Amino acid sequence: MTRAIHHWIDGKEVQGKSGRFGDVFDPATGEVQARVDYASEAEVDAAVQAAAAAFPAWSQTSPLKRARVMFNFKALVEANADKLARLLTSEHGKTLPDSKGEIGRGLEVVEFACGIPHLLKGDYTEQVGTGIDSYSMRQSLGVVGCITPFNFPAMIPMWMTPIALATGNTVVIKPSERDPSCSMLLAQLFKEAGLPDGCFNVVHGDKVAVDSVLKHPVIQAVSFVGSTAIAEYVYATATAAGKRAQCFGGAKNHMIILPDADLDQAADALIGAGYGSAGERCMAISVAVPVGEETADALVERLAPRVRSLKVGHGLDPEAEFGPLVTRTHLDKVLGYVETGIKEGARLVVDGRNFTAQGYENGFYMGGCLFDNVTTDMRIYKEEIFGPVLSVARASSFDQAVDWVNKHEYGNGTAIFTRDGDAAREYASRIQVGMVGVNVPIPVPMAYHSFGGWKRSSFGDHNMYGAESVRFYTRVKTITARWPTGIRSGAEFHFASRGH
Repeated sequence: MTRAIHHWIDGKEVQGKSGRFGDVFDPATGEVQARVDYASEAEVDAAVQAAAAAFPAWSQTSPLKRARVMFNFKALVEANADKLARLLTSEHGKTLPDSKGEIGRGLEVVEFACGIPHLLKGDYTEQVGTGIDSYSMRQSLGVVGCITPFNFPAMIPMWMTPIALATGNTVVIKPSERDPSCSMLLAQLFKEAGLPDGCFNVVHGDKVAVDSVLKHPVIQAVSFVGSTAIAEYVYATATAAGKRAQCFGGAKNHMIILPDADLDQAADALIGAGYGSAGERCMAISVAVPVGEETADALVERLAPRVRSLKVGHGLDPEAEFGPLVTRTHLDKVLGYVETGIKEGARLVVDGRNFTAQGYENGFYMGGCLFDNVTTDMRIYKEEIFGPVLSVARASSFDQAVDWVNKHEYGNGTAIFTRDGDAAREYASRIQVGMVGVNVPIPVPMAYHSFGGWKRSSFGDHNMYGAESVRFYTRVKTITARWPTGIRSGAEFHFASRGH
């Protein structure tokens, strides 16, 4: 019997009433494993009202007590990590070690949220005027919406919601309908950790649910991760409705390989960064830019056999290096990009299109693909493929490589591999990208820094997690106070300043 996935509203599982639902596939087998309810506008409103009712008490709960809930939640996620990872693999398709790694990166932000008493400290200035003191505080916004993508169904919810909750907000999250179960398990763990009912709500669905979150008058802020086209839509719609918004979109991440680089190290890095998680990462390296023909020839010579020997299989297979893509539709899209690259004149060095996993012939699999001689006018260079496809674009010089990266519409992440500290420093300074790695292929910052791209990879003024996220989920209030003792009589018609 097909498993049913319902909503989570006001601390309990709630069966959908819209009559609409979607299929959740097992990407490894191609079979439908569950049906997920799609929320109506009324069901989203019920979740928002539950969050609004919980907000007054939760926002007035001391930061120390909120931090204790986060500590409890962290321990529960750790205790249930294997269960969560297997659930993640079953719906997304990524390998089990990759799923466990995703949970670990999510837990880093939960750990950061445990420090919320320190992070919410305000400023105090004595004697801004005679007998007058000023101080500031950061206060929560209210109900916030979180809309998360299919490629990190555990990590992204843990990047958003712990800080939103720790700062005193209540949450309505709309996870991807392709792999919705992780958010439901996280909801149960939050409840077990002591989070009051109504503080964390989960609604599933499609554009109806998304638009209901974006336009609901009670929701104060929206955090989103997904494709650039949808990120731009979410940002425009949310801000038009008077909400604060942070929206993270697509990417086309370049790795520059200079002639002095350790090419074996660079090739290994490209294999992991380009093909890990079947390339379904916004921080995946999808363009390798070797500088000089000799460097390019040597790099492709190293890459080709590695790509051919990649082990693709079921996510639970301990030998698999990456698993299937998330849906048949997405697989067909990626295969279409490979066809486009061939038609555009790129040289397909390794063709993984005809890969079939033995015993899982109906799964959404493809092998790794490697293109060489990719030029900047090709679609496979310009557009985000989001699959196990790596393009090699040969640059004639360091300056040309920098120019290509800076002219690209995306600016999420980039990396440079070199032994030259001066070149690396210049690259980090000149490049117009939000996250830069030096001999580090996937430069995702640690939780106490912040994640975010530039250009059309990000919309809004605040990055995700870290201190930037605390600022996003709070607003500043400044109080100027004077007490009666010693105040001279008489009206004043000016600002308190210069000793007055």
